Amino acid sequence: MKDSWPVSLSCEVLGVSVSGYFEHERRRRQRRPSQPGSGRLSDEALLAHIRAIHAEVRQEYGWPRMTKELCARGHRVGKERVRRLSQGDRLHRSIHRRIRSMSLSCQALLK
Repeated sequence: MKDSWPVSLSCEVLGVSVSGYFEHERRRRQRRPSQPGSGRLSDEALLAHIRAIHAEVRQEYGWPRMTKELCARGHRVGKERVRRLSQGDRLHRSIHRRIRSMSLSCQALLK
């Protein structure tokens, strides 16, 4: 757009402010994940973080809680990406069931 028409004229025709256009351009340049140093973790690096958290919490987190934990630690990741990597590496939460014993009064009712 900048090559054929002046930015100010294009913004006037489209009904947007010039500062809004340049703010949009700045944000668009920041979002490009393909550039090195953009903050996006590779799958291998993210899987290393997932394995570390998985061991740290004694295998009690599934992928939904793992996603929240990664976000809390400052990694911007999507839930589907965490789910795909966790399932591909066969990381799942182990189920710890609490053994409940019956009280003596309950045992008396069963007899």
